[in-house]
Amino acid sequence: MDSLTTLSQICSCVTGAAAALMLLVRPLRDRLTGANRLREGQKCLLRSNMLRTYYRNRAAQAIRQYEFENFICEYRAYKALKGNSFIDKVYDEVKQWEVIA
Repeated sequence: MDSLTTLSQICSCVTGAAAALMLLVRPLRDRLTGANRLREGQKCLLRSNMLRTYYRNRAAQAIRQYEFENFICEYRAYKALKGNSFIDKVYDEVKQWEVIA
């Protein structure tokens, strides 16, 4: 009986520790998921703004200096967030446009 009681106590402790660990891990996992969602949202906003600037100025093949500077900053931020290569083609084209003061 003594070994059975000890085994029961050990199982109870292990179960309690596992439950406590799950209570600690879940908020951390949810926080990381939330951070990923924010990162994806930031990438989407940056890409959207860069494309808006691109399509607004594409016909003239010219861009105002402040728009160009903003575009460059947005591009760098987008790439730092691991944005895909789609915007690279747009960036290469915009760099060739005339910059108007």
